[in-house]
Amino acid sequence: MQRRHDIDALRALAFALLILYHWGMFYVADWGWHVKSTHLADWLHLPMLAVNRWRMDLVFLVSGLSVNFLLRDSAIGRFVAQRSWRLLLPLLFGMYVVVPIQPYAEGVSNGLVEPGFLNFLVRYYGHGQWPQGAFAGWEYGFTWNHLWYLAYLWTYSLVLVALLPFLRSKAGLHLRGAFTSLRGPWLVLLPALPLAIATFALQSRFPDTGDLVHDWYRHAIYFTAFLYGYWIGTDTGIWDEFARLRRRTLAFAAGLFALYFACVAFLPDAVPAWLDRSVWLLRNLYLWSALCAILGFARAHLDRPWPWLRWANESVYPWYVLHQSFIVGIGFLLLPLGLGPVAEPALVLLGTVAGCWLLNDLLIRRIALLRPLFGLKAARRYPAPDRSTEPAAG
Repeated sequence: MQRRHDIDALRALAFALLILYHWGMFYVADWGWHVKSTHLADWLHLPMLAVNRWRMDLVFLVSGLSVNFLLRDSAIGRFVAQRSWRLLLPLLFGMYVVVPIQPYAEGVSNGLVEPGFLNFLVRYYGHGQWPQGAFAGWEYGFTWNHLWYLAYLWTYSLVLVALLPFLRSKAGLHLRGAFTSLRGPWLVLLPALPLAIATFALQSRFPDTGDLVHDWYRHAIYFTAFLYGYWIGTDTGIWDEFARLRRRTLAFAAGLFALYFACVAFLPDAVPAWLDRSVWLLRNLYLWSALCAILGFARAHLDRPWPWLRWANESVYPWYVLHQSFIVGIGFLLLPLGLGPVAEPALVLLGTVAGCWLLNDLLIRRIALLRPLFGLKAARRYPAPDRSTEPAAG
């Protein structure tokens, strides 16, 4: 099967956008995060909200695409073993080696953790008790912060494996065929309905806490996107339809977001239930139409062997694991210096890019023992064609 460069490029760009989004979280006004700059910007609300509504759905959809490829050539047991190795090992290593600077910076910034990183690590590794609200995950004694995606992706992969007897049955294949045969407005509207129904039923009951066991609203949304990706795979018909509709879905998504943003900006907090659900429906229509546009433009314009793509395919996973600790750590160190609203953001971004590049290219990719800790396969001794289309973080 011919390699799909557009899927590889889409994966890399999706995680690059995630890095920029987390950089923006350090500066967007009124949105809580681990550490916040003193240079907060109201104007960031619009682009951050526009990306927020589909960024992780895109990542899980691309992850579902990868499972479609992997399960073609792997036995179920081998798939589960490889998936667990490449997701759980980086998760555990990241939680105890990469992430700790984040809860430390958060705790010191809010005055609930004493300065002194080494003393913090002793207490953190000992799973000691922390003051309430010291950092995200304080009640558990440790946190996975941005690496939550790895735990969720591993869980969804196992759930999908459990569903394979149905998905490969006559009824399951008929359901997939009904999805991939959608055309025109039906492709833009119908897949958004399960997302909207899940929102109506679960959002108010299960707030976004990052608790894997009780996070049923996000599970319903993200697993649906993951399943859509699995169904889409390399089905030529639906990919061509995404490409054909790309300009219309982009315009539709832009119009929906303009209306949604107006509702968010101008409606009071207390509104009738019907209006609240109308806004939820609007949000899910925007989410799916944005994904349709992204997939369409990727199919139309990214399916070529870009010079940077081979490097990006192997670098995205380590960059994902590292980036947020650099953003939080560098931002935390720069805050006392009182730099201006241009110099500080530039240094945080440049420092994050430089740190990720240096560790990835000079250490992680070159040292055999480090590669699996950041989700990379063993380095090939001799050049060989790379058939993997697996998304960077899994």
